[in-house]
Amino acid sequence: MDLASGLPGGWSIWNEEVGRVVVVYRPDVFDSEAFPPPCLPTLYLTKGSRGRRPGRPEPDPDDPWYVTLSLEPDVTADRRQFDGRPAAIEGMVELATAFADGEFDYRSLYQVPRERYLAKLDELTGREA
Repeated sequence: MDLASGLPGGWSIWNEEVGRVVVVYRPDVFDSEAFPPPCLPTLYLTKGSRGRRPGRPEPDPDDPWYVTLSLEPDVTADRRQFDGRPAAIEGMVELATAFADGEFDYRSLYQVPRERYLAKLDELTGREA
């Protein structure tokens, strides 16, 4: 599956490298002016864990692929593991689609919700608060 053609509306490829892909949701809306910069919903596809220790620049060839949805640095919504890059890309597209279609419950992740931010996500994804 080609990531660029598979992503639903609203998602954009921010950065694509061999071992890492970063995809963001509606950078035109969550542009750091109306909302704090960390509020840009972001999907990360990585070979190996995003949190691996410094000093280990290259992931092990046997490391799995991960897809992580982050709403803010301290609010990680979902993290899924895959055996290969093609499966991880497919999983990334499925998660992006569920999010864009309002099928992902991001409100449950917040102890202290950002009401204005969540209301905008609800509006963009067609979810009822």
